[in-house]
Amino acid sequence: MKQLFGTDGIRAVAGIYPLDPPSIYALGSALVDLLRDEGFPPKILIGRDTRESGGWMERTLIRGIRDGGGRAAAAGVIPTSSISYLTQTHLFSAGIVISASHNPFQDNGIKIFSSAGLKISDDWEKRLEKAIPRLGGAVPEKMARVRADGRYLDDYKKFLKGRLAQAGRPKRLKVVLDCANGASSAVAPEVLNELGFHVVAIHRAPDGKNINAGCGSLHPQSLARTVVEVKADIGIAYDGDADRAIWIDEKGRVLNGDHTLFVIARYMKEKRRLKSGSIVATTMSNMGLELALQKMGLTLVRTKVGDKYVLDKMLEIRSNLGGERSGHTIFLDECPTGDGILTSLKMLEVLAAKNSALSRLTRGLVEFPQLLLNIPVREKVDFQEIPEITAVIAKVGKLLKDRGRLDVRYSGTEPLARVMIEGEDLNLIQSYAQEIAEAISKNLGS
Repeated sequence: MKQLFGTDGIRAVAGIYPLDPPSIYALGSALVDLLRDEGFPPKILIGRDTRESGGWMERTLIRGIRDGGGRAAAAGVIPTSSISYLTQTHLFSAGIVISASHNPFQDNGIKIFSSAGLKISDDWEKRLEKAIPRLGGAVPEKMARVRADGRYLDDYKKFLKGRLAQAGRPKRLKVVLDCANGASSAVAPEVLNELGFHVVAIHRAPDGKNINAGCGSLHPQSLARTVVEVKADIGIAYDGDADRAIWIDEKGRVLNGDHTLFVIARYMKEKRRLKSGSIVATTMSNMGLELALQKMGLTLVRTKVGDKYVLDKMLEIRSNLGGERSGHTIFLDECPTGDGILTSLKMLEVLAAKNSALSRLTRGLVEFPQLLLNIPVREKVDFQEIPEITAVIAKVGKLLKDRGRLDVRYSGTEPLARVMIEGEDLNLIQSYAQEIAEAISKNLGS
């Protein structure tokens, strides 16, 4: 069983194991050894978000790669998905992103992409985990000198602008961007401005500590207010590494990744761009999306939470559209990982082509009431080992029957148990969710 890697790489408080300098240095060297063992030249591209810990982590990682006999290139502050794209197009054997996505600035993370731009396999992660303790130890006092090569960011911007160019010149839409003081800050406003949109950008002044702080996709309230105040057509909120995007319609209503899949699936079907009659989402997507897609003649295929699992299922069933309610959306014809800015361009293409308000485009999706509770836990014990928890989960499942859904799982990135429940009656599902949460807290609470 993997210990360091979760659903989205390694994530922890920066400076504390497994994101302490010796472990990061060892990871760089271990990755070089792994690439050589697999027959790849150890050439690695590295990008990061705007957290204050990103700089020293980048230098430590690069020193480990170079001391291990590998070559490392730095792309600087750049969205996660760009590393997936650039690793392929610039023929790197691996790509690394230093980011904790939507987490607060104290946290950081490391996620690794293969030469195909895909997150590395569980087998590779396990092999790296075994090597890190063996290679860990003293870290050289002199860290690597890092100078970001701006050509990588320029190439990524060209890629993004080329996606919308295929659809023709956009209507002059007014767009408010919430950059979460993260990696999209120097990319999204410039790209959309150059494509002809009227852009108002907020939360785009990163200082190392304000990433995701009261802003971005987890905190869209200020974005919603701004959209209404400036009479914008749409608001777009990214997270810290810009791999997800959620929306505010012109009335100030917050919309999620299910709305993305609904709007885009219908448009792609009309344009005959869907390669499958199936759209991939996770257990977190609302039953309302499933029913709305059925009315279009499409099937919703669910998988475990995590965009890597969405991608795996897309590849398996040959679907070219999938995503998560949280805002990750994968356009497999364009890029094998979620890209919030690319998703923005796809949504804006629909708005321009339909010449319609976002509120009207999403009208056909009627969501069931859904609750998500996060319960802090001291350890992640298999729920099946605790009879009191399994009993209440089974009881609620029977009460919901086919008129609702229940998903109880651990977070892959935080010490939390997550209870997702949806059904027709909000009061009922609130009481069911609270009963499960109390059982978890009693037995596993921190």
